[in-house]
Amino acid sequence: MAGDSSAPLREDSMPKRSFWKGRSVFLTGHTGFKGSWLVLWLERLGAPVTGYALDAPTNPSLYEQGGVAQSVDSIRADIRDFPRLKAAIGDCKPDVVLHLAAQSVVRRGYEDPIETYSSNVMGTVNLFEALRQLGHRCVVVNVTSDKCYDNREWVWGYREDEPLGGHDPYANSKGCAELVTSAFRDSYFPPDSLSRHGVAIASARAGKAIGGGDWTRDQLMPDRIRSFLDAPPCQIRNPRAIRPWQFVLEPLRGYLKLAERLANEGARFASAWNFGPVDADARPVSWIADRMANAWGAAARWERDAGEHVHESHYLKLDASKSATYLDWRPLLPLDQALEWIVEWYRGYQSGADLGCLTRKQIERYEAIALTDAPPARP
Repeated sequence: MAGDSSAPLREDSMPKRSFWKGRSVFLTGHTGFKGSWLVLWLERLGAPVTGYALDAPTNPSLYEQGGVAQSVDSIRADIRDFPRLKAAIGDCKPDVVLHLAAQSVVRRGYEDPIETYSSNVMGTVNLFEALRQLGHRCVVVNVTSDKCYDNREWVWGYREDEPLGGHDPYANSKGCAELVTSAFRDSYFPPDSLSRHGVAIASARAGKAIGGGDWTRDQLMPDRIRSFLDAPPCQIRNPRAIRPWQFVLEPLRGYLKLAERLANEGARFASAWNFGPVDADARPVSWIADRMANAWGAAARWERDAGEHVHESHYLKLDASKSATYLDWRPLLPLDQALEWIVEWYRGYQSGADLGCLTRKQIERYEAIALTDAPPARP
């Protein structure tokens, strides 16, 4: 796991404005949940962002609710459209590429494996091949998933050198995306020849990101919020399943810090990296459900969904020791505090608050955590 969350915090654990200000970023998947948070954070850091993605995948969406379009040069296109993607990268001439575009839902992977593999695998191939053909020098962080590992239902966290796999199409596609990353890195962008080709590639495997503005179907947090807003009890498929929960800004900070180190010391950091919570925050679904219901109040409740469901893993944890040691990255926001921030966001949605402003305030509050040894302030 990532280590002791009570250890002293350091200001340089946050992304450096001196690095990002004026640095061109090409971000795929910018209309999604994590992509929208990332656009707003990069805006705060002073980085001009070109986004490449399909329309927002949900309605409502953080991209629309938060006015994210005002903070990004948005290209609406498919990652599987190689000519369009190559042209967009060529026009942008990015210093940093952050690849988040993907089909990201396990159950949808069962329903449409062709879309899942074509987006998650061939989309990644298209990105790397475009960079190869363009000969453009940059750093690349390919965001895959904690589900890329061959999950044996262990109670300890997976390390970056564990075997890749995936039982279902989504998880397997992410394992394949990792293999694509290593194949392109070894074949075309080897770290020991970085001075020649100029492309430093790393992959990021993050835990379950949760936060305000996520409206994805068949996901625990959005499904629960919808039930709280509409009054019926939330239906939960696997209440005893354990996941590496973390506030959305935790892995995003990892991606940004990794990009910084790739730019400064590319050969050392062109590899795979885990970003997961401390062991205490790898909690069962039922624990999350109870805490969220209590925080929401108003008779919010949940019950087990007794229907038949597709296979999903029961135990999944990440060991982020490598990131803690070499990137000075570790979780900053305790899970119970993160849940309060999430309730604050959706209560803001319920009351008609300015959600772009609220999201930016949470980013600012998160950054401030590193400037004090005191516990993070409550909303």
